Amino acid sequence: MYLRLLILLSLMAVLAPRSQAQTAEDSAGIRQAALNYIEGWYEGNGERMEKALHPELAKRMVSADANNRSRLSQMSAMTLTQSTRRGGGKDTPKEQQQKDVTILDIYRGAASAKVIASGWIDYLHLAKWNGEWKIVNVLWELKPEGK
Repeated sequence: MYLRLLILLSLMAVLAPRSQAQTAEDSAGIRQAALNYIEGWYEGNGERMEKALHPELAKRMVSADANNRSRLSQMSAMTLTQSTRRGGGKDTPKEQQQKDVTILDIYRGAASAKVIASGWIDYLHLAKWNGEWKIVNVLWELKPEGK
């Protein structure tokens, strides 16, 4: 019975309509938004960062306080753009600037992507906004030291 269900689910996935799936144009737009975000950061290019972000972006990270209790820190689009303009990422040497982009999923006007950077990993939620892909949410995590 389990095998039949597995086969049926596999067939449904293969035969499902692809019209809502990603297109090459969407993939390119998502990748460009992610690269504007991470390369803009490394370059200190506020215009590239601003182009990548929806104005109501929420960038968040869960960390632990001194009592090992979870806390949520948040950055807005304005804060991230201003930090970029001040050269926040320009201290990272070129040879250490990791900027690996993986598109995880696309459905209509919503997408998820992952950016592996030099000292952290970002999970991006993007939306197609007025015909352009914009980053709406970022959940990020620092890499362990020396990784």
